[in-house]
Amino acid sequence: MKRTIILAIFFLQQSTGIFAQVAGVIPESPLLAKPTPVQYNWHEQERIMFIHFGMATWQNKEYDEGDFDLSRINPAKINTDEWCSVAKSWGAKEIIFVAKHAGGFCWWPTQTTEYCVRNIPWKKGKGDLVAELAASCKKAGLNLGIYIFPGDVRFGAGNAGLVSEPFKQEDYNKIFRQQLTEVLTNYGKISEVWFDGGCMIDVNDILDKYAANAVIFQGPKATIRWPGTESGKLFYPVWNSVSSAALKTGVSTQYHDNPNGDAWAPLEADIPLYTHNWFWAPENEKKRKTLEELTGIYYKSVGYGGVLLINASPDTNGRIVGGDKALYQAFGDELNRRFSKPLKTVSNIEGTVAEIQFDNPTLVNHTIVMEDYRSGHRIRRYKVEGLTGTQWKTLATGISAGHKKIDPFPDATVTALRLTVTASVATPLIRSFSAYDVEGYKFKEEPYSAEEWKQCGEWDTKSFLEGRAIVILDLSKFITEPGQYELKALCSVCVTPSGIDTAEIVFDKTFGLPEYLTHKDPTTYYINRPMQVDKGSRTVIKLYMYSYHANFQNKGIFKIRKRSFELKQE
Repeated sequence: MKRTIILAIFFLQQSTGIFAQVAGVIPESPLLAKPTPVQYNWHEQERIMFIHFGMATWQNKEYDEGDFDLSRINPAKINTDEWCSVAKSWGAKEIIFVAKHAGGFCWWPTQTTEYCVRNIPWKKGKGDLVAELAASCKKAGLNLGIYIFPGDVRFGAGNAGLVSEPFKQEDYNKIFRQQLTEVLTNYGKISEVWFDGGCMIDVNDILDKYAANAVIFQGPKATIRWPGTESGKLFYPVWNSVSSAALKTGVSTQYHDNPNGDAWAPLEADIPLYTHNWFWAPENEKKRKTLEELTGIYYKSVGYGGVLLINASPDTNGRIVGGDKALYQAFGDELNRRFSKPLKTVSNIEGTVAEIQFDNPTLVNHTIVMEDYRSGHRIRRYKVEGLTGTQWKTLATGISAGHKKIDPFPDATVTALRLTVTASVATPLIRSFSAYDVEGYKFKEEPYSAEEWKQCGEWDTKSFLEGRAIVILDLSKFITEPGQYELKALCSVCVTPSGIDTAEIVFDKTFGLPEYLTHKDPTTYYINRPMQVDKGSRTVIKLYMYSYHANFQNKGIFKIRKRSFELKQE
């Protein structure tokens, strides 16, 4: 059923209080955002494994329409101990399980819907996959997170749990609140709760009562953030702080990074093992990432100061296929080979300089800087130098450090290394500074370039009525994956000012929330599409345009691109 929703424009208000920055240390102790113990313990994990396993697995699709024949669901060979073993093979410390996806199927025996594990042949309807995984995680020493989609296509509830027929909203709210309560109270400690695309149903009381020791992904109670892409990569520098106004929207991303923000909300970089596909299908195995790709993603997620979340996709037997298992193992082995044994480390330094001394000339090509971020982002700029003979040579420079910053550089033979914090807020707290020689490593410069603009439409004031017009653009062929996009109205011929007053966004099969649109300036909108894009998915935007003088003809084009990051420094 097609749904249309008219959206108001929501303007994110960011904190404008910026601490004065100068070279060196500012003596005053600033009021920096700091992680809670729950956020800190979660961040220290570094690596987390997602598991997408649902009705879409049997349909070779990314979405289930809520009407699949449940008699076909019998993953008789499922082994949740194996899932945990695979997670540990690449160093993951937590598993997030998709207990309920958009189609509404629930992997636990809830009474809120008949579309659940009670009505499939597996274990004669007596199974509880969430319980089995919780037991396996406890045995393996892994934390457990739960992804529970707030919407449900069977109840007409789309993204964030908003129902297409508002008079049914309260009834659905009761259903979802019961589902959330069940997964948070029946399976032991839950370390993370995932509300994909946000949650507009009021569940704050439930989270306060049953998830006080969990981080929350999206929604008004969010304590961690989506970067804005599903590439697994962050953009540098990374600031895990943000304004509380942006965080409270429930869908803030890395674009809202603010080193002086008043709220701490670390970034979780998610990525499917199969390019653009979260669920298993035979053809999706051909899209499996390579070891080189995964290693590069690690450098730009964990190595930039974030947390890496890589998906696993069990097949219809409930097993993680052999090729996937081999890749996870190789990935874990490669990270251990590179970083498990530093050449030397110095730790717990309060000040601007940390030095490593070698007894003999030593080959190095990586350093890792770790900040004691329990006191917030104090380090704002630094450099790493190597001593060759009597000369100090700059090997790497950086801006943010946070939990971990990996700096690769060409091979250098040195007798000492020096980390100098050249700009900071208050006294820098250097948790550790480590040196590595990664055998076989070849340094490669990777300059960042923004996506190219693509024309996606035209506009002409000939069609305006009294200086006003509504322009509808179908952006489906341009927005082909989740992420953040920039749409701009450009003038070809403009005699008088023209621009966009407001806009509305509609995502097929889901609601577009006001927070998914940001009005940058009179001619530019940022579009945030957090949900998956599948075959037949549509993104349509309605623009309310103006031209100040109806007697002059103005015309132009619309262009769109993936949104580029501006360098965020102090």
